[in-house]
Amino acid sequence: MNRHAQTVVLLLTGGALLHAGSTDLYLRYVKAGLQPLLIGAGVVLTAAAVATLWYERRATRGRQENGAPAPEPNQAPAPDHTTESDRAPETDRTPEPDHAPDRHAHREPRVAWLLVLPLLALVLVAPPAAGSYTAMRTGSALQEQPWGYPKLPADGPLKLTVADYAGRAVYDKGRALAGRQIKVAGFLALDGHGAPYLVRMALNCCAADAQPVKIALSGELPPVLQPDSWIEVTGTYSPKRTKDPVNGTAVPYLSVASTRPVKAPQDPYDEAWNG
Repeated sequence: MNRHAQTVVLLLTGGALLHAGSTDLYLRYVKAGLQPLLIGAGVVLTAAAVATLWYERRATRGRQENGAPAPEPNQAPAPDHTTESDRAPETDRTPEPDHAPDRHAHREPRVAWLLVLPLLALVLVAPPAAGSYTAMRTGSALQEQPWGYPKLPADGPLKLTVADYAGRAVYDKGRALAGRQIKVAGFLALDGHGAPYLVRMALNCCAADAQPVKIALSGELPPVLQPDSWIEVTGTYSPKRTKDPVNGTAVPYLSVASTRPVKAPQDPYDEAWNG
């Protein structure tokens, strides 16, 4: 892979980042707040590739304009003015090695073109969001206890995120939730014993560090529970607790009165689900 090919790969990388950052594809890899940085990185890589191509083309043109002309095909070789006395005896000459070292630079192996495959995968294939398999094998990531919680509406059903309900139920002891109708949306996950959980995956930076926030479910549940299916749960606060078997974090319960299927949100990692 020569310099021009390497530059083309750099250009494709920048283009792939711009494509992902300007569409919803980036939400499969990083949190929404990193979109400007992703687009900025794509712009920098694309500009660097274009500048490199321009510099290489300019350097090649300069070498062609300043280079010595090639000898004519029928041009006689230059005369040898070395006298016999200046020449070393035949016995003193160092024999040439049978295999002279190759003075030409070796070309990079063609396998280097495999670097293009991840770029094609980034553009053509959108990976699925982390789901129930990851959630039940990763410890719950309940946020640290805050100094306080925003005041909730005085009447009507409370539409909360998984993280908001879990935090209020564990740290605030459900004081603002008791006796209120609550609606929470997430995807279903089942543990090794078949116990159901409502889950959302939270990101610190990117999909590689996604961690689940879990709510254990009890009450009126569907007869068939399909992992990774998205549902909206309507129910009431329950003081019951359990521990996450992976890291021992407290997991609150929600007493379910009804459920309904919902469409997966555009950003599967965004806790601010708007239904």
